[in-house]
Amino acid sequence: MTLADETAFMDATAQAELVRKGEVKPLELVDAAIERVEKVNPALNAVVTPMYDIARERAGGDLPDGPFKGVPFLLKDLIAAYAGIPLTFASRFLSDYVPDRDCELVIRQKKAGLITIGKANASEFGILPASEPVLFGACHNPWDLSLSTGGSSGGSGAAVAAGIVPMAHANDAGGSIRIPASFCGLFGLRPTRARNSFGPDIGDVMSGLVVEHAVTRSVRDSAALLDATCGPALGDPYYPPPPARPFLHEVGSDVGRLKIGFTTKSPTPAPVHEDCVAAVLDACNLCEELGHEVEEVLIELDAGIVVQAFIGVYVAGAAWTVAATARMSGKTPEQELFEPLTWAMSEMGRTLPASDYLLAVTALQQMSRAIAEVYSPYDVILSPTLTEPPYPLGTFDAPTDNPMMSLMRASTAVPFTAIANFTGLPAMSVPLFWNGAGLPIGTQFTGKYGDEATLFRLAAQLEAARPWADRRPPVSS
Repeated sequence: MTLADETAFMDATAQAELVRKGEVKPLELVDAAIERVEKVNPALNAVVTPMYDIARERAGGDLPDGPFKGVPFLLKDLIAAYAGIPLTFASRFLSDYVPDRDCELVIRQKKAGLITIGKANASEFGILPASEPVLFGACHNPWDLSLSTGGSSGGSGAAVAAGIVPMAHANDAGGSIRIPASFCGLFGLRPTRARNSFGPDIGDVMSGLVVEHAVTRSVRDSAALLDATCGPALGDPYYPPPPARPFLHEVGSDVGRLKIGFTTKSPTPAPVHEDCVAAVLDACNLCEELGHEVEEVLIELDAGIVVQAFIGVYVAGAAWTVAATARMSGKTPEQELFEPLTWAMSEMGRTLPASDYLLAVTALQQMSRAIAEVYSPYDVILSPTLTEPPYPLGTFDAPTDNPMMSLMRASTAVPFTAIANFTGLPAMSVPLFWNGAGLPIGTQFTGKYGDEATLFRLAAQLEAARPWADRRPPVSS
């Protein structure tokens, strides 16, 4: 068995331990990961920008003695800038843009000892919960190549699930960490709003809808990575309360007896697939077996107001993204360089009055207070991650004369994940359930503001009780 085979499904903590003990060199881990890319990426299309030469040079140099020294990693090709490497946002408009400095998150990833071997596929500007950009082509789910990986961090999800790397960068505006985690059978934590900095070029994105973190194979990797990257940078507009102790210390700590509220009913009129309901009920039984108190909770929202307000912020965000990336790249936006949905949303956003944008933000803030009141009696809220199992590639295709149909279709899939984005709450998708077709169905747990600690303690308990590390998709290294 080669090193590429031996390390394929080790988590990042275990790989770093091999380096620390001198049993392998960082360059060997990097070469093993590259070997895995070359083996499975032709089927998956998860890695879209190889960085092999840079990775090998870094691996052979003097690496920081961080928690993930020598561990190969992927960076989603959206938002996070790595100096000298194309940052396309999965858009033809930015296909030749190369940033000249690292963003704060990448600086901290490097300090942690991670070695980025490439960029991962995503949807254009992260808009849709599928990773099928015109620029790169569709990313395929390693559990079934005809299915979506989810999005927008689909390349990251596919690569980790297939054993290319143990964890990969992801960001999340409406579920883009948790959706690919659910579809690919991974752990995906969306941290509290502003837990990771967007510095130095951005304060926040879409009034705080977007967060940065990763999809991981293990809970401990997610916790240790968040320890390495979290905390405000100079000039950040706001940030949550600091954790009482390192998140890694929560993994394996006594979680106590939690009061968990659960729901299987969508807060919008969207139907919830029986597999997603079954996944929640199964998680309820597991939580009760572990000694937690579980009771059903009804989450009632004015769906019309929520959808209208969220889309208002979303289209304004599209207009801002097009304008900001035009300024960043020095290029003039032209319609033919964007996908129809991106351009339609941008045009809508450009004509949206500033007062209407702020009214949309206010509406989401009011809904956040209402949700906080419903959630307040509980330590954690349990729900489906999505309303449906992994959907086929092409699910969000739309006629050219009605590109907004894609966004409306997407809204039916993500009502549970979007709540955490506009409330700012931490939430995680945990891979506890596989359906009759052998596809992963994630279950979402949402915590209190600033309380990733409880989520990590619970996640570690669930991971120990219902391990998922030995599950392998048909397409894997």
